[in-house]
Amino acid sequence: QVQLVESGGGLVQPGGSLRLSCAASGMRFSIYAMGWYRQAPGKQRELVATITSSSATNYADSVKGRFTISRDNAKNTVYLQMNSLRPEDTAVYFCNMLIVPTLYWGQGIQVTVSS
Repeated sequence: QVQLVESGGGLVQPGGSLRLSCAASGMRFSIYAMGWYRQAPGKQRELVATITSSSATNYADSVKGRFTISRDNAKNTVYLQMNSLRPEDTAVYFCNMLIVPTLYWGQGIQVTVSS
């Protein structure tokens, strides 16, 4: 069965960095696009970044130039490198994968940016 497991979250000061990981299992990882989303308290879940099977990337305007999505097909893992973090980046971060017709989500991981 498909499983997505996020790790690497935590508390960081404004201006700091974190790297999130999403380990995937139960599918042929290399052929699927992956995405990172986030949901702040009281807000809707929003797209952060996506990466295709050929490693083409797309970012939300709010994170362009600060966040980098990447993938390691040998490790079945997608990463989100987050630099210059701001308090407004505080949210639960989720990775996802669409294997038609099902959209799979990880359990989410908390990122808190605060001094």
